[in-house]
Amino acid sequence: MESILQLIPHRPPFLFVDAIVARTESSLIATRTWRADEDFYQGHYPGAPITPGVLLCESVFQTGALLLAGKLAGQGTPRGVPLLAKVENVRFRSPVYPGDTTTVEVKINEIAGGFYLMSGHMKNGDKRVLNVDFAVAWKTPEGQS
Repeated sequence: MESILQLIPHRPPFLFVDAIVARTESSLIATRTWRADEDFYQGHYPGAPITPGVLLCESVFQTGALLLAGKLAGQGTPRGVPLLAKVENVRFRSPVYPGDTTTVEVKINEIAGGFYLMSGHMKNGDKRVLNVDFAVAWKTPEGQS
């Protein structure tokens, strides 16, 4: 967990990656266990909790941020934050429930004009949970140095 906290600015309760499993120059695999005590399950849905799709996507995006941060760290300490620039082709295939452990894999497909075009997918065991294509830029937000 410490290596994750050193790479990206996300923090609990809005950190949806538990561990980095494998990394190459252009891909990263991570895991996340969705704990039953997380606040969002109280309202989504009471008595029949299911993990919100937007949080599943966020887990994939954070895995992409970890890949990008690791890549940029090789060029010196990255300043700024990962900014999501584009999301497309999201396909949800299976629900995720409290207690499930998911595996996320992201890869960089192309770099264009400071944007990293990526694709990612999530699995719960052998079941595909989602696929998504997205773009990320690493920027220093206005007002920050």
